[in-house]
Amino acid sequence: MLQQRARTAEGDAATAVVLEIFRVNGLVLADGNRLAVAEGLTAARWQVLGAVALAGRPLTVPQIARRMGLTRQAVQESVNRLLAEALVEARDNLDHRRSPLIGLTALGSQKYTAVDQRQARWINELAAGLQITDLAAAAHVLRDLGDRLANNQRDGTEKGQQ
Repeated sequence: MLQQRARTAEGDAATAVVLEIFRVNGLVLADGNRLAVAEGLTAARWQVLGAVALAGRPLTVPQIARRMGLTRQAVQESVNRLLAEALVEARDNLDHRRSPLIGLTALGSQKYTAVDQRQARWINELAAGLQITDLAAAAHVLRDLGDRLANNQRDGTEKGQQ
C-alpha cells in the first residue's frame, strides 16, 4: 500500500488554483476558437501569431513555444499551417541555420489585428466589474507558479517525488 504524503495548507490552496486553471483554460480555448474562426484561425494558430506580434520581431519555433508554454511540436504544427496559409514566413536565422525565424506576413498581421480587436471587446466585457487589484494579484500568482514550473522543468527536477 502506497503511503501518501499530506498536502500542506499551501499545497491544498495551490491544488485549488491548478484545478481552476484546468477548467478556465478549456473555457478560454473554446472562446479563443470562437473569436478566431472568422479569420479562418484556431486559438492555437492565433496564439502563435500573437507571440510573434507581441514580440515585435520574428521568433524561432522554440522561442514561441517557451513564450506561450507550448511544446515545440505543437508550435511547429501551427507554424506549418500558418506558412501554408501565407500568414507567416520563415526567414534565415544567422545564429542557427536549422531554426528559421518566423515572422508575420502582411496578411498574418491583418488577421491577427482583426482577432485582437474582437478579443479587446470580449475581454472588456469579461472583466467588467472585477477589481483591477484582484486581477493583478491573480496574474502575479499565476506568473509565480509558471516561473516555478518552468524552473523545475529546466532543472529536470521533480520536487516532492523523492
